[in-house]
Amino acid sequence: MSDTFKDAALSYHREPRPGKLAIEATKPMATQADLALAYSPGVAYACEEIANDPNTSYDYTSRGNLVGVVTNGTAVLGLGSIGALASKPVMEGKAVLFKKFAAIDCFDIEIDELDPKLLIDMIAKLEPTFGGINLEDIKAPDCFIIERELRERMGIPVFHDDQHGTAIVVAAAIVNGLEVVGKDIGQVKLVASGAGAAALSCLNLLVSLGMPVENIWVTDIAGVVYEGREEEMDEFKSIYAKNTEARTLDEVIGDADVFLGLSAAGVLKPSMVEKMADKPLIMALANPNPEILPDEAKAVKPDAILATGRSDYPNQVNNVLCFPFIFRGALDVGASTINEEMKVACVNAIAELARRDATEVVRNTYSGETLKFGPEYLIPKPFDPRLITAVAPAIARAAMETGVARRPIKDFDAYKERLQRFVFKSQMIMKPVFEQARQNPRKVVFAEGHRGRVLMAVREILNEGLAEPILVGKRETVEENIVDMGLDLKVDRDFELIDPQDRERISVYADEYHRLMFRKGVTAGVAVDLLRNSQTALAAMILKQGNADAMICGRVGRFHTHLRHVYDIIGKAEGVADLSTLTAVILPQGNFFICDTHVNPNPTAEELAEMTLLAAAEVRNFGIEPNVALLSYSNFGTRNEESPLKVRSAVEMLRKMAPDLNFDGEMHANTAMDHKARMAEFPHSLLEGQANLLIMPNLDAANITYNMLKSLEGAISIGPIMLGAAKPAHIVAQTVSVRGLVNMTAVAVARL
Repeated sequence: MSDTFKDAALSYHREPRPGKLAIEATKPMATQADLALAYSPGVAYACEEIANDPNTSYDYTSRGNLVGVVTNGTAVLGLGSIGALASKPVMEGKAVLFKKFAAIDCFDIEIDELDPKLLIDMIAKLEPTFGGINLEDIKAPDCFIIERELRERMGIPVFHDDQHGTAIVVAAAIVNGLEVVGKDIGQVKLVASGAGAAALSCLNLLVSLGMPVENIWVTDIAGVVYEGREEEMDEFKSIYAKNTEARTLDEVIGDADVFLGLSAAGVLKPSMVEKMADKPLIMALANPNPEILPDEAKAVKPDAILATGRSDYPNQVNNVLCFPFIFRGALDVGASTINEEMKVACVNAIAELARRDATEVVRNTYSGETLKFGPEYLIPKPFDPRLITAVAPAIARAAMETGVARRPIKDFDAYKERLQRFVFKSQMIMKPVFEQARQNPRKVVFAEGHRGRVLMAVREILNEGLAEPILVGKRETVEENIVDMGLDLKVDRDFELIDPQDRERISVYADEYHRLMFRKGVTAGVAVDLLRNSQTALAAMILKQGNADAMICGRVGRFHTHLRHVYDIIGKAEGVADLSTLTAVILPQGNFFICDTHVNPNPTAEELAEMTLLAAAEVRNFGIEPNVALLSYSNFGTRNEESPLKVRSAVEMLRKMAPDLNFDGEMHANTAMDHKARMAEFPHSLLEGQANLLIMPNLDAANITYNMLKSLEGAISIGPIMLGAAKPAHIVAQTVSVRGLVNMTAVAVARL
């Protein structure tokens, strides 16, 4: 690596504070009352409960979500036996990966002990602290002995990731690779180079998946593992010993369907690859340089499929695909161990996920790479957010089925939803909306139907059962983009397509558009041209004519260009003075709805009252009772300029229009947020609780507040949701994510 990269890595670990970990309190510590509950005397009650029933430790402490990452530093990465202290940056890194990918808390524990028996004793005595132990970077064969003994002595999961994590990901890649080339795992020949902890665990797991031991040939630094060999042998390696005169990798590689390399750079020569079977699967996993480079292998076997441990080649074998999620599932059911059935379940879950269409997050992260299941995409990418929802439930279910789950999950659907909320922070608030949409999926037309993000959203919408999509776009472009993106979609099978170039079909909508707009100077010819060139106008006409039930647009172009077509074609609902928009912002502190963020620059008092009622009804669709604050720079009459007077008038109107609505104003934003402070200063305020629906006096205030809140760390926005239109017609932001499009589709359908 370059000196520049080295300097960057050292700076990363040193600044702005040393290391990669910190401890964060999960309970408030702001008052004397908080401290009395957290420590003396309140903590004694929790201690007594645990003393009476040890299982309640999972109820009253963080143990059920706490893993110990433990090493003695004898086999650290490719650095070798560098010692416990020098291994600490790696263990801290492992801990933050647990947190990042599966929300599991970790303590890294580096133990300066080389005697396996003493190390076993030390780790075993840590059981009261943790819900699981992740062994890391311990040399072979000590790691086999240590893990075996700890699994027998401890009542919590013990997992040596260098062995089993590697084995699981390798097995998933091999399972999918064999499917791609059409070979049976029970019939193939595998030759391994390397017989350390990771390699032997890979082989053992492949045997569990159906690969016969007699089909597996093992070589290491001393050559072929054969019957009677004494050099560099142990009980774990001898399982694969063969009765053979062959002594080198070159002598046994002939007709091999699979090469598994966990050894050293350059071990597999091009001449050896030539001897392998057709369509060989080559797992060259030595780091940082593999046993053979992909280009070298393909030069002699163009049909070879390769995987390495490197990120600059396809099919990177990375343990982060499994270890966070294995522990997530194991901890969630209180598993006493991680058994073979759980590992097999993990293999199958990872392999199956790779066969699904890649998500937007994956495509954005790995732009330019092949992301369709096949020779260059055998296993998911590490940043695929669906790993937790695919792997953790599979692990939990396998633990339950094999009887090692001490706290079985009773409602798996609820469990999956909880995991889904980890992936999509909007999941909780969207749940009632999704449920409403699924009860009666309706036709939704998407104006920018050729766009990749829309196509990905359509795939998810179909998977979720939310709507019947109609796409506006050129057929050729739509079909090309589906193929280019590797999406499991087909025009006319999965969705209806309306092509703006279809003159006969467009003419029907153009006639009606001309009728609507001829008094605004729109001729018949202009109507045809407009609908052929404006997909939003065409989508609006499809909705207007009743061929769709709702509409989504805005992915391309300015908001007000789309809004003009909504005004002209869809129009306002009967009795509504003007359109407005409601936008939700999901924050760690709570969920807040802001109105009007996009449409009306300076609404009148009447319009403020109207949008308040429309917004409150929309908030109820989310299963949330609205607590409404009409905001101003005036706090209950402290100022008497035009803006606060307008808000005050709207409040008086609402008193008559909606006496049962929980609202008040005009007030400051901090007054709306802090119920206790509000009651102390304004005890006669009629607003109960913290406000969750914020009605702004003008577009400046609403848009500034919305953009400021959504830029905060952890913030997720939903919307804008159009209020007051004659039919559901929503204009999303140009930057809307795939999940944002899915959410807005559910919102549109749920309102019908």
